[in-house]
Amino acid sequence: MELRQYYNIINRRKWIIIITTVVVTLLAVILTFLMKPQYESSTTLRVATVENINYTQLLMNTYARIVTSGTAKNELKNQLGLVDPVDIRVELIPDTELMVITAEAPDPEQAQAIAASAANLLAEQSRDIYSGSGQSPAEILQAQLDEAERELNRARSEYEDLLANHPEDGVALDASDQSISLKERTYATLLEQYESARTNEALIANSVSVVEPAYLPTEPSKPNVTLNIVLGLLIGLIGGIVLAFVVDNLDTRMHSIDQIESVTKLPTMGTIPESKYDNLKIARINNGSYPQVEAFRRLRTNLVSLDQGANVFMVTSAQRGEGKSTVSANLAVALAQSGRTVVVVDCDMRLPAIHKIFELPNKRGLTSVLTNDVQLDEAILSSVYSRLTVLTSGPLPPNPTELLGSARMVELVEELREQYDYVLLDTPALLSVADAAVVSPIADIVVWVVSQGQTRRSDVEAVRRQLINVGAKSIDVVINRSSLENDYTAYGQEADFFSN
Repeated sequence: MELRQYYNIINRRKWIIIITTVVVTLLAVILTFLMKPQYESSTTLRVATVENINYTQLLMNTYARIVTSGTAKNELKNQLGLVDPVDIRVELIPDTELMVITAEAPDPEQAQAIAASAANLLAEQSRDIYSGSGQSPAEILQAQLDEAERELNRARSEYEDLLANHPEDGVALDASDQSISLKERTYATLLEQYESARTNEALIANSVSVVEPAYLPTEPSKPNVTLNIVLGLLIGLIGGIVLAFVVDNLDTRMHSIDQIESVTKLPTMGTIPESKYDNLKIARINNGSYPQVEAFRRLRTNLVSLDQGANVFMVTSAQRGEGKSTVSANLAVALAQSGRTVVVVDCDMRLPAIHKIFELPNKRGLTSVLTNDVQLDEAILSSVYSRLTVLTSGPLPPNPTELLGSARMVELVEELREQYDYVLLDTPALLSVADAAVVSPIADIVVWVVSQGQTRRSDVEAVRRQLINVGAKSIDVVINRSSLENDYTAYGQEADFFSN
């Protein structure tokens, strides 16, 4: 699909897009103002460690998991006497020892209290983790240090006894002195380890400290009015575009010339732009319908150049309301203005319209001639246009199909062929009744009017099959109510279309 086709679909379904966007945006606005305001309060903590950075990150992740656990939230809920569940999230600031605890609540003071209590709870949890129920490294070293001190004291006592009672025993004294030296070194080592363990435990026990206390929020964090409206607008716009393409895909009406030519398998002989005037019947330059006048002139030129011997045109459509009678009347005027003699025959004996377009009486006409009530020259009426006459439908008969398919109808068309340069037969819609089908073999060219944006694919396919089956000699497609500007924009006019 080309970009122009995408543009045409969007332009054709613009109201779906506009309405969807407006509705979704309004819903976003309404829901935003119906939402209960939420407030956020944050506190920043520092987790100090004496280990490497990997251990620090591991420890911070552990603390984050603890404070956001269900147990911690329930404890906070009980401490503060809250009814609603506690909403807490933790953010670890990369490459630092900092973590941010954020609490959300419908009341600003409640949010502040939850954040502050969560920080205190984490500090207590950190101390409990490293105190525990078992012995700490410092306690173990303390016991070893006490034992080393006792052994050192015993060794000193033994040396003093030897010195007092056996001063002449040099070997025993040297051995006792060496034992004292060894125990002194052991004691000194244990004492150093003990002091280090005490320092570490003191740091770990107080590793969680508050850097920034929880603040009292002054404005709600949710809902974000601007963000919600922008999101609603974007979602509505995207949803509207998607919906427009879905609707267009499901729509069997043909909205482009390419679609019409593809289904009819026939080239387009002319396109008649839509008019901004609803009551337009005959296009005139002085009534603001210059694009339509030019379109019918082009259609006249194209049809006349097809076959110099063809002068009987049957104008029909798939369904009623596609503008076939308007096309018949205007084509007749265009032909007459080129200096040819033209007669328009209203073959629609069920819903005749030609006499209304030309503002003529319809007391007698085609039915009167076919039933031999009047002669042809008595039924034909002059129009306000030079060289253009009209044979209206006449009184509505009970058997229009039989009349149109009669031998008298064939004879009548031949008479008109001899008298006029061009004969235009305005027939009913093909899919409505069989009238047009019985007339088509008489015509030299069938002018098939297809209303752009109105005629459905299935109708076009059915008409094509029917015209082939009845033996239509030549079929030419005219697109009515074309929304394409094409060459008409060069005249600065609106190329929109008019209806029957």
